[in-house]
Amino acid sequence: MKTAITELFGIQHPIIQGGMHYVGFAELAAAVSNAGGLGIITGLTQRTPELLAKEIARCRDMTDKPFGVNLTFLPTLSDPPYPEYIAAIREGGIKAVETAGRSPEAYMPALKAAGIKVIHKCTSVRHSLKAEKIGCDAVSVDGFECGGHPGEDDIPNMILLPRAADELKIPFVASGGMADGRSLVGALAMGASGMNMGTRFVATKEAPVHDNVKQALVKATELDTVLVMRALRNTERVLRNKGVDELLEIEREKGASLKIDDILDQVAGVYPKVMVDGQMDAGAWSCGMVVGLIHDIPTVKELIDRIMVEAEQIICQRLTGFLDGVEPPKAMKVA
Repeated sequence: MKTAITELFGIQHPIIQGGMHYVGFAELAAAVSNAGGLGIITGLTQRTPELLAKEIARCRDMTDKPFGVNLTFLPTLSDPPYPEYIAAIREGGIKAVETAGRSPEAYMPALKAAGIKVIHKCTSVRHSLKAEKIGCDAVSVDGFECGGHPGEDDIPNMILLPRAADELKIPFVASGGMADGRSLVGALAMGASGMNMGTRFVATKEAPVHDNVKQALVKATELDTVLVMRALRNTERVLRNKGVDELLEIEREKGASLKIDDILDQVAGVYPKVMVDGQMDAGAWSCGMVVGLIHDIPTVKELIDRIMVEAEQIICQRLTGFLDGVEPPKAMKVA
């Protein structure tokens, strides 16, 4: 399948693996790239730029296909050395970077000077337009369904994607709620040039996380995610567990006076406990509503191949079947 996204990143299928903390290691990124998508190493999971350089080299040993690195610009207790991370990305020959969180504007000159294509994650049309204005090559449009940080506007993809298509000149992918061929065709129909999957890729054989995490995703339904940290305007969609229930109780007690220090035990240092040790009740970890569409743990290749076959069948058989014997409108605009 050829779209603006496959052309931009030199990939076979319009499927991107989003950056995920303690998930986006070389094993998963290489598997996605080898299967025809764009794999992404999560930069800040690597504690230093030197470790990121080693992870990039490790991924190069696993694939000769394009892969990228995620850089998230979020308020943290200690500001990461972003220029050094970018240097490691440049020296590693990476040509695709997924940015997220705060605007990457300050780092765009360094990224563009290195010939790197930048796709920025946005949760609104206005932020997408800003990304376009500062020189991003593409946007990942995150609907309210997404795991992690959905922003504060609460606009689902059925509205957000067509709005993005109305406004943007650069290509974009749909993120949030993406799991299968139906997701891909729906995203394409609403103007996207592909899709970004996060949670769905966690439930694959190559995802380097504890099996407890994968089993939890298979067992969960679309009703099992909740939003936390709304009072801090740092809303995050997470999978409900005992630690999250404790967090929600603290939020109820504190109300508008909630401070990040009140919930540090439930949000700080959680990812290694969950992803590495399999402590499923440790606290808040990102998970999308798409968990309701996850019913198995295939290999990455099996998943991507299945998505593409299903998408092609929907386009060529089901959708075309609706038009059997119907003359197309004379004024129909062909994209």
